[in-house]
This record gives sequence, C-alpha cells and structure tokens, in this order.
Amino acid sequence: MDIVLDLLNAGWTGLLDYLAAHVLLCLVPAFFIAGYLGGLMPKEVVTRYLGPKTPKYISYPASAIGGFILAVCSCTILPLFAGIWKRGAGLGPAITFLFVGPAVNILAISYTGSVIGMDIAAARIVLAITFGITIGMIMAALFKQPAVDPAQAAMFERTASMRPALWALFGLLLAVLIAGTLQIGLLTGTAFSVTLPVEFSDGVDETLDGLSLTYQGAALILMLVLIAPVAWKGFNNILTGFNRWTWAALGMAAFTLLLAAPTTESGSLVINFTGRFFAEVILLGAIAYVTVKKLERDELAHWLWETWRFIKQIFPLLIVGVFLAGMFREITPEEWVEKLAGRNTIWANLIGVVFGVFMYFPTLVEVPIAAAFLDLGMHRGPLLAYLLADPELSLQSILVTGRIMGRQKTAVYVGLVTVFSTLAGYLFGMALAAF
Repeated sequence: MDIVLDLLNAGWTGLLDYLAAHVLLCLVPAFFIAGYLGGLMPKEVVTRYLGPKTPKYISYPASAIGGFILAVCSCTILPLFAGIWKRGAGLGPAITFLFVGPAVNILAISYTGSVIGMDIAAARIVLAITFGITIGMIMAALFKQPAVDPAQAAMFERTASMRPALWALFGLLLAVLIAGTLQIGLLTGTAFSVTLPVEFSDGVDETLDGLSLTYQGAALILMLVLIAPVAWKGFNNILTGFNRWTWAALGMAAFTLLLAAPTTESGSLVINFTGRFFAEVILLGAIAYVTVKKLERDELAHWLWETWRFIKQIFPLLIVGVFLAGMFREITPEEWVEKLAGRNTIWANLIGVVFGVFMYFPTLVEVPIAAAFLDLGMHRGPLLAYLLADPELSLQSILVTGRIMGRQKTAVYVGLVTVFSTLAGYLFGMALAAF
C-alpha cells in the first residue's frame, strides 16, 4: 500500500510542478497557433507543391514543412499521407511528409524546447528535415511510382491564397511563442519589482511549501481549473455563434499568459516584472487589434474551434502523461537508464529507437517521458533518437503504414527510419561532446 501511495504522490507532485511552471508560456500560444494553422490556413497552400509534376527541389522542401503548416500529429499524419500519395504525390515527397510531419509539429517543437531544451528542439527540426528528405529520396529511387488517375491528381492543381492580415496574425502568434520561451537578457531581466500588500496564514505557506509551489504557481493552477468550464461553454458550440463565455475564456487565457510572464520566488509575494511581461502585453494587444479589425466572425470561429479541438484532444492526454512520467521517474532505477543509455553510443541510440517502437505516446506526451529519462541519466543523444522514433515507428503506425503502401515498402521504410534515427542521435551526441 505504501508503494502505491508513493507512486501516486510522485505522479501528483510531478503534475503540480508541470501545471505551475512557465511551460504555459509555450503551450497556450502553441495551441492557438495549431488552431490557426488548422482553421485559417488552406491545405492547398502546401498540397499544390506535392504533385507528381512538381520539380524535386520544390516538392521535397514543401513536404518537409508540410507537417508544420498543417499542424499534424502522429495519429493524423497517416490518413493525410495516404490521401496525398494515392492521389498522385510522388512516393519520395509523400514519405518525407510522413517522416517529418510529427517531428516538426509546432506543439511538439515548442514544448520540447520549453521542457527539455532548445538544443534538442532545434536538432529535432534540422535532423528530421534532413533525414526525412534523404529517406524520401531513397524510397523514390528503390520503388517505382504507381500510375495515377488524372482525376485524383487534380487536387494538386488547386491553389489558395491568404490575406496579408492573416499572415500578420500568424507572425504575431509566433512572436508570442518566442517571447514566452526565448531566454535572453532583454526578456528575462527585471524592469521593476512590486510587493503585494497581502499576507497569508502560516498554514497556507506550509501547504504550498509541502507541494513545492510558489504563490504564482498556485495561481496558475487555479486559473487552469477556472478556465476549463468557461472554455467548454464558450468554445464547444462556437461554430453556431459566440456568447459571453467565449470572450471570458479568451480574456482568461490572455490573463494566464500575463500571470506566467513575471517571476517570483517560493514563499515570496514579490513580483518581478520582466521584459517578457511587457512583450506579452504588447503582442497580445496587437493580436486583439488584428482579430477585431481584420478577421471575419466566421474566420475567428473556425480558428477558435480548431484550437479547442486540439486542446480537447491533446491536453487531457498530456495531463495523464505528466502524471505517469512522475510515477515512472519514481520506480525506475537510475542505474538502469545510465547503464543502457547513459553514454552516446550506437547501441544506446538504438535502444532509444526501440523504446519508441514499443512504448508509443501521443503527441506531446513523449516530451515529459523524455524529460523523466533525462532526469534519470539518459544521454541527450539517445534521447533525441527516442524523440525522433516515437511518432514514426510505433507498432500501430507500422501496421497502418503497411496497409497503405504494402509490406515491402513499409519494411524498407522502417529500416531506414531506424538507421537514420539512431544516426541522428549519435551525431547529435558527438556534436555536444565537441562543443
């Protein structure tokens, strides 16, 4: 019984640490960006460049950035891959899209950078794109492109355009994400400090200390609890119309970002207003202006609906994943991790890849699991190998891919991904050692 209680306490503590952390400065903008990409950016912006007649120097880069533009996760990349390939996309570009898509998902990249480090996030982007294009070219060279029905291939002839205001909104959303996560003196430095004129009882202080929470962290958790029902009432039927709960939810989301931007210390009511706080104020004001003045009501509704869809799909899994990661950290002996993957060797990187095959986690959930591995002594090279392999080589992904393009192509694809993911982790580990 004591073991069970210890595990539950470890999971609960890990969850509270997560919810109270500044990671919300990454997650909140990332969800809104994903919703923007799903609701406001036409898919034809990408798919028009994937057709069989498109030059390789255009189709492969377009495939590589397709996952970012379409904001797809590992569970939705497969039907998209099946659709573009069966309708005439070249096998190589389609494979590149399949490999790179989940790896450069805006949610996964921003969350990885916030929790594990920008070195892993940047390497995940660069190596995924480089190796994804390489794997696509190898597959195209090994297998002949099947004949395509002209009617099916017509989808690649469609074009779409976006108004300048929509591009401006996209830039502002990215700026909010960058301002919330970038660690530079201009953003992290304190402009001035304010001491709140309130006092809490010793019991409150002891409770927060026991949970390893600051007053700011407790306030952020409270905001998340309050936002949940308000967002449900405001966003769940937003395609049929707006209501007062919609605006209340948006205001609370903005306030949560501003609440997370300053810095505080444990047991202190001193708030340090940093450059990050003022950057968030300016950018959120600009987003509000563009949204109110330049967006149609229908555009705003589709954006918020897609954002809400991502939140409902991913955030509950993320909460469960963080809780399980806390329990996993508690029961896993550090010496096991250090022995198997504590050094940057080919064998250690291969173990990271194999773990990604048999222990699949939905998008973003692999990040707290990876953070737990890092805390237990895993080298950052094998850690990258795991993060690259997890969305690509899960058992369910392999089975679905086999149905789409056949056993032979799938076997070659799995082999290439295994080799390149292992190599990616090993090269990254060597680069860290060199610098």
